[in-house]
Amino acid sequence: MQPEPGANGTAVTEFILLGLVETPELRPAVFVLFLLAYLVTVGGNFSILAAILVEPKLHKPMYFFLGNLSVLDVGCITVTVPSMLVRLLSHKHTVPYAACLTQLFFFHQLAGVDCYLLTAMAYDRFLAICRPLTYSTRMSQTVQRTLVAVSWACAFSNALTHTVAISTLHFCGPNVINHFYCDLPQLFQLSCSSTQLNELLLFCVGFIMAGTPMALVVTSYAHVAAAVLRIRSSEGRKKAFSTCGSHLTVVCLFYGTGIFNYMRLGSAKLSDKDKAAEIFNTVINPMLNPIIYGLRNPDVQGALRWVLLGRRSLA
Repeated sequence: MQPEPGANGTAVTEFILLGLVETPELRPAVFVLFLLAYLVTVGGNFSILAAILVEPKLHKPMYFFLGNLSVLDVGCITVTVPSMLVRLLSHKHTVPYAACLTQLFFFHQLAGVDCYLLTAMAYDRFLAICRPLTYSTRMSQTVQRTLVAVSWACAFSNALTHTVAISTLHFCGPNVINHFYCDLPQLFQLSCSSTQLNELLLFCVGFIMAGTPMALVVTSYAHVAAAVLRIRSSEGRKKAFSTCGSHLTVVCLFYGTGIFNYMRLGSAKLSDKDKAAEIFNTVINPMLNPIIYGLRNPDVQGALRWVLLGRRSLA
């Protein structure tokens, strides 16, 4: 949908993304840095996915969700970074209106699935530790696939709602976005029409998409912590906590940066500090996830050794 003409008779048909740096001398360094980050993220997450597929010991619900998370991480960084790299090479900062909304849709689609998938992983840990006798039936393959399908459906509804809502706004004045990709807070600042309803929608839907999953994660881990503390042996407690540590780290990083980014809609101007938080959310998090899971899990380490070096672990 194209924006309607504004009061001055001119409709914005494209936006100008300033990117991360405005100094031309710094652009080659930024290009190399983000290209390396992209390659490491794609390589790391696909390595995790390959390890899960080839190692029978990893054919468990926890790793099924982890494999899906790896695919999502590749998708999230692919939505934002390659287009930024192209703009750095071509020195062309414009992005068409339709392309901007398309990027916004896919970013919120993938980030939304991430929210629910992390919740499904917390539920999986709750069942494994607190309900071990019924774990295999409560977390069957049908349940796993249903949880992933519901995650995609809910995230699609969220992304479509925001995309349609933003397309009803008029953009008739400034079209410069001080950012490296299109997102809701930056577009709100450029709108010639009122964004109060859009911001209210973002808050309400955000509560459903992020607040509810986060509450479920906290509830799951409260039960997990109580169950683990009842284990008498220190070795047993250590083993139980080790299966949750990686997931808790990823959850804290994901929700911490996400809350910082979207709870500051009243900010009149995007600062470099805000850009740094966005980089962490869109680039660093997807790159860290395979490292976090790989370093803390011996089974994943063994499978990665087989995939990357062709040597199966003796353990």
